[in-house]
Amino acid sequence: MRGRDDVSAGEHSGLRKLGSKASLALGQVDAIFHLLSIEGRFGTLTVTRPHPLLISAQRGETSVLLAHQSVWSNARDLLTPWVDRLSDFSARLVLLGEPAALAALGDQALEQALNHGLAALLSASASAAELQVCLHQAFELMQAKRRSESRGKWLTRYRYELGELIEIARALTTERELSKLLGLILEKSRFVTGADAGSIYVVEGEAPELERRELRFKLSQNDSIAFDSSEFSMPINSRSMAGYVALTRETVSIADVYDLPADSPFGFDRSFDVRVGYRTRSIISTPLATSQGEVLGVLQLINKKRQPERKLLDAEDFEQQVIAFDERSEQLLQTLAAQAGIALENAILYDEIRSIFEGFVRASVDAIEARDPTTSGHSRRVAEMTVGLARAVERTGSGPYKEVGWKVGDIREIEYAALLHDFGKIGVREHVLVKAKKLYPHELELLLRRFDFVLKSTEAELLQRKIELLQRGASKEEVAALDRVLAERRAELAAAREVILHANEPTVLAEGDFERIEQLARQTFRELSGEAVPLLSTEEVRSLSVRRGSLTPDEFDEIRSHVSHTYSFLSKIPWGKTFARVALIAGAHHERLNGTGYPNRLRGEEIPLQSKMMSISDIFDALTASDRPYKRAVPVPKALDILGFEVKNGHIDPELVRIFQEARIWESIMSGALY
Repeated sequence: MRGRDDVSAGEHSGLRKLGSKASLALGQVDAIFHLLSIEGRFGTLTVTRPHPLLISAQRGETSVLLAHQSVWSNARDLLTPWVDRLSDFSARLVLLGEPAALAALGDQALEQALNHGLAALLSASASAAELQVCLHQAFELMQAKRRSESRGKWLTRYRYELGELIEIARALTTERELSKLLGLILEKSRFVTGADAGSIYVVEGEAPELERRELRFKLSQNDSIAFDSSEFSMPINSRSMAGYVALTRETVSIADVYDLPADSPFGFDRSFDVRVGYRTRSIISTPLATSQGEVLGVLQLINKKRQPERKLLDAEDFEQQVIAFDERSEQLLQTLAAQAGIALENAILYDEIRSIFEGFVRASVDAIEARDPTTSGHSRRVAEMTVGLARAVERTGSGPYKEVGWKVGDIREIEYAALLHDFGKIGVREHVLVKAKKLYPHELELLLRRFDFVLKSTEAELLQRKIELLQRGASKEEVAALDRVLAERRAELAAAREVILHANEPTVLAEGDFERIEQLARQTFRELSGEAVPLLSTEEVRSLSVRRGSLTPDEFDEIRSHVSHTYSFLSKIPWGKTFARVALIAGAHHERLNGTGYPNRLRGEEIPLQSKMMSISDIFDALTASDRPYKRAVPVPKALDILGFEVKNGHIDPELVRIFQEARIWESIMSGALY
């Protein structure tokens, strides 16, 4: 305790400013200091005398500074060491007596003093009770202020965290791709807890018991160092922290994993730290579970930092910056993990549904190709080219489609529609679907056997006549004449056979062949019953008279009906909102801009853009495919010329054909395994 005689040279300066009033001021301060020193009621305070005119009463981290009123008027520089504490409300000022400056200037000066930390004006001759009340009120004022600031900071922090959790929840619920979702979960978890690094493990396996499954290390993030990581699997048991958390479904927080408790069921492998030059210290691990409590994975965060923006680059950083994950961090992590678990469950279910959809689509394509092996690979090639064209359209910066943009779901919808554009072929009779030539094999076989029958009948008839001639002693000339008739008939039937075989090919029918078929149709032969019947039936003449291709008009209509079947079948499948237009897109791929297409004769503005793109891919593949046994593959330049003719005829979109050609959509596909 310092008394009046213990005055330093520096303190004399402050006393000199008071002049003749210094002695009175010191006496009043001595009296107050004496009260504080001897009264038991002030025993909880630490009382010091930093200056003869000043008294400091401290409780915890807060202080009340008692100064003679003359200090405010004449020696305010004595308060300079307390300016910062007075500003941040960890100290308050009590003046002993009313300063003359305050009395002279009135309310304005008083307001200034209050802003500079003045808490009370106390009589210089105050009693111990008055002093106690004054100090109590000053300390309570500081405590109230601190509580208010603490609540304000807590409320601000709470609002911030709540806002972040809402944003995180929104982000988690909108992300459907599993790998991106895992990255988002880890990123947001580290963000709200201030973690430097972290990793995610995912449960794998179908065994009913969790212990018989595995944990796969899927992802890691680290703000301070860059390193290559690869996936690996480990058993689910208590020997690892992640395995322990998965088994117990409990959140585990460790302040320093290099100093685990002796009874810890799990250990820590330091090899990663040694390999990359890192120091893992604090860790918190929590399970990612479904709404039913099934563990889907484990979220593990590493090294909570005092300053989240700082990188941990050396030993000093790890020592000074890394702290344990506190209770609030654990609460936030568990809240986020609950959201993440449900989002992860939804993503897995979404992925399973997508796999089911894709499996159905692929199986459907396989079923179509099994019925029509001659077009094997066609659906997949058309799908790849259509998707490629869609992406090229999105990239174009000019023309009528420069504003086109696709969502991820749109591209997959296009892919599904293109893969299934011929799905309706399952509704077409198989023998029509695979008809390679104008006559079905059994029809050609029957016709050729008929020619053989006619030849044998002719031979038998002429042989009978020859026997009759010989029996009655006919001349050699008469017998030779019969032999010439037989030879001519053989030649006629052989020529007719060649005409039939040539006309049966699915090529363009020459005018002379058509006339020859008509001539053959007018010829007759006698059956065993003696009845005269045409050499060619009406249906055979109709089939062989097809001028191009292999199908009769009725068969062609049946083939064309596959588009209607496609729409009918696909529209019965509950595709959901994302793929709702699959049936419509697939069902319009044979429509033409000028309204001459089928099945609904839609015009340009009525045809979906996706269908227009698919039409181009479908035509191009049909021309260039090398797996058709009934025709040769057309070279790419020729196929592009044909697309140009289709544009001139008003069948397909000229702008889409331009993009198709400039982007050379076919190149990557024709060089792959599908061609």
